[in-house]
Amino acid sequence: MAQLQCIVVTPESTVLDEQVEFVALPLYDGEIGVAPGHSPMIGRLGYGELRLVTSGQSKHYYIDGGFVQVAANVVSVLTKRAMPAAAIDTQVAAEHLTEARGRRANSEELLAARDRLERQARAQLRVAQRAR
Repeated sequence: MAQLQCIVVTPESTVLDEQVEFVALPLYDGEIGVAPGHSPMIGRLGYGELRLVTSGQSKHYYIDGGFVQVAANVVSVLTKRAMPAAAIDTQVAAEHLTEARGRRANSEELLAARDRLERQARAQLRVAQRAR
């Protein structure tokens, strides 16, 4: 069966570099699935779940925005943060969501920062709950 090479890179390290059959990514405005032979593309990532399928088994990761490039059966993900879904503590993510909701936002910049923190915490909770 045809394979994709999936590479996930953060500023600190290469988190993932393996052969997979399918990749699902959270784009800024939706979700996209990539199978072997997908047409070349570049997209802006949102906060959410990266799913990898290999031999019928799924692996789940949380990714924190960034960019994806698909070309020649290689999916390259550049993100600020990537972690296995099992590593997310749902209680901590829920606390971050509560803290984000409680932040004061009396300017456009503070409002944007609060909204970003809230979206990140919600996405972490969703990813952690789906993976369990």
